[in-house]
Amino acid sequence: MTCILSKLKRLFVFHVFLVYLTRFSLLDSYATDVSGSSIHHSYLVLGSKTAIIGENGNAEWEYKGGSRDGFVLPNGNILIAWADHVEEVTREKQIVFSYRRSKENGELITAQRLYNGNTLIPEMGAHPRLLEVNPQGNIVVEIPLQPETENVHMQTRMARQLRNGNYLVPHLLAFAVKEYSPEGKIVHVFKTDLEDLGGRKAENWPFTAIRLDNGNTLISLTHGNKVVELNPIGEVVWKVTNENVNGQFADPCGSQRLANGNTVVGSHGASKGISMIEVTPELKIAWTSDHPLAAGVHHFQILTTNGKPEPGMPLK
Repeated sequence: MTCILSKLKRLFVFHVFLVYLTRFSLLDSYATDVSGSSIHHSYLVLGSKTAIIGENGNAEWEYKGGSRDGFVLPNGNILIAWADHVEEVTREKQIVFSYRRSKENGELITAQRLYNGNTLIPEMGAHPRLLEVNPQGNIVVEIPLQPETENVHMQTRMARQLRNGNYLVPHLLAFAVKEYSPEGKIVHVFKTDLEDLGGRKAENWPFTAIRLDNGNTLISLTHGNKVVELNPIGEVVWKVTNENVNGQFADPCGSQRLANGNTVVGSHGASKGISMIEVTPELKIAWTSDHPLAAGVHHFQILTTNGKPEPGMPLK
């Protein structure tokens, strides 16, 4: 009888241990800090799938895929860009804003809701341009772009308006991020074919460019498989490459600088396995995602971390 009771006690202790592991998410397959403490993000993913993933790994909202860029807006709606149109949709999937690409151009790539209520939309094609579209869907600002190529798909990517009213525009085949004034004048150029980044043969095509609060510019270099931070005169002051992430960058397109200083990078070329990686300023991996809905992530937006919303305008 004593032997049987001893076995039952051991089984009970083992059962409690399994419950403890499950309850405190130590078996979480989606996001684990390398130090062993769990980090949980909720995020909007845009790419082959369009979805909001909760911190528990469940899809809280899904929409039609093939998306390229987007934001969860302060009102809770989602602004999404596809190749030929932009929509703002409610969580109930009601369309409340839309813009369709002009016939003279061939492709859209991104969309950003501006402080004035307009939506920034770049068009690529015979007449590459930046547009501001008002809530009624009318073009109210048009700025010609200088991508230095007639290759429509490679003319530009994630254009963003800056707080000073200028526009930051990556031009892939020009190996340059150009800052345009509201009058369309190029006021600054950040080159990405720098020798200390491998020159042009490294194919450091700029994809996402983010003006940080410290005045530096964070740039995802797709094909170059790296993300770099440049100071105001274009010098590299920080970078993360495949050497730092065990070769897990695969065509990194979207990136986001979090309020805690970490940088999250999404890999468009990752059809399976790890597709999103968060790294610290010291180049330590803090979080990864291999969520099936995030395979082939074109861009994303981190929304919360361990229940706390990411503050301010997302730097993405």
